[in-house]
Amino acid sequence: MKEQLIKAMQRNQIIDVMYISKSGVISKRRVKIMKMVSDKFQAFCFTKQAKRTFIIDNVLAIAPVIYKERGVI
Repeated sequence: MKEQLIKAMQRNQIIDVMYISKSGVISKRRVKIMKMVSDKFQAFCFTKQAKRTFIIDNVLAIAPVIYKERGVI
């Protein structure tokens, strides 16, 4: 999981993260990783519209956000 998060940070990607909090609540967050420090990473959370710190071991799954351009015909 850590390697995938590092790649997303290096590529400046926005990703969807399934995350479990310390209290056991599972949530889906859309984030952009800003920095990683040992077992944590700091990211801007678009869901909460704020900078947040996440524990890597609490990340259940990640998926890149892919935007498709739509043309009007």
